[in-house]
Amino acid sequence: MSLPEQPVTLTIEQIIGLNHALGEMRHDISNNLMLVLAAVELLRAKPELTERMITTLLEQPARITRAMQKFTGEFERSCGIQRDGPAQPVL
Repeated sequence: MSLPEQPVTLTIEQIIGLNHALGEMRHDISNNLMLVLAAVELLRAKPELTERMITTLLEQPARITRAMQKFTGEFERSCGIQRDGPAQPVL
């Protein structure tokens, strides 16, 4: 990873954009975690739904990873951070 060699100045618009992106990431991750909790509660009450709920549970880590990667990309672009290698793979 290459960090900027000089201080980075962000415009108000960039800060607003990053704050918005951070809010979206928090919202997305919170929604994904709520789906995990809902699936677990359904499994407790209705074990016969296991096959259906497993799909929901298995989808959430990749969705959370994508939300984090999206924000990370915006943050790194705004701060002038460059990755030396390919981005981390999505789960």
